[in-house]
Amino acid sequence: MQQTIAGIKIPDSRLAKDAADILREYGNDLLWNHSNRVFLFGAVNGEKAKQNYDLELLYISALFHDLGLTKKYSSADLRFEVDGANAARSFLQQYKIPNDSIQLVWDAIALHTTPGVAEHKESEVVLLFHGVGLDVMGDGFEQFPEDLREDIIKAFPRNNFKKEIIPAFYDGFKHKPETTFGNMKEDVVQYFRPEYKNKNFCQCILHSPWSE
Repeated sequence: MQQTIAGIKIPDSRLAKDAADILREYGNDLLWNHSNRVFLFGAVNGEKAKQNYDLELLYISALFHDLGLTKKYSSADLRFEVDGANAARSFLQQYKIPNDSIQLVWDAIALHTTPGVAEHKESEVVLLFHGVGLDVMGDGFEQFPEDLREDIIKAFPRNNFKKEIIPAFYDGFKHKPETTFGNMKEDVVQYFRPEYKNKNFCQCILHSPWSE
């Protein structure tokens, strides 16, 4: 029987169930609840705005968006967002999903921490971005219907999320802090390691090999 939360039907195709099983196996309760909240926040926003989007692709994107933080999918030298996007691409290719749909999911995951770009992409990318923003930082909190918000939190509790998500981020990329150069996750590294300094963009320009 298909489950409905906050007016959104949770995808229950074989593809969706297999994706959920992967997050269950390699993630934890923190990532499970967060990823499902992100999906539901994004889907509700999509319905409110009457956006045309693929519910299943949004679901897959949400389930995989933080898998790059896990030991199973974390690479030695790529941004965790790219690790999650690559994992989703490999997963979807096994089901012979069209390439344009795979690219859409890849973009949604890879760009979910990139403000100024993600919100100008396709609907699935935009909805995932705003779903993450609402769950992590409270972006759009007052505009989101309170009753639906409570339905979502009841189904997928926050359970001290504020205090636990920052260490979870750090654990996912503390072995490759250089991958946070130029993106907001640099703040996470400096939260735990105030002395750490990434490259400086201006210094990269001034110390480039050009002779002038």
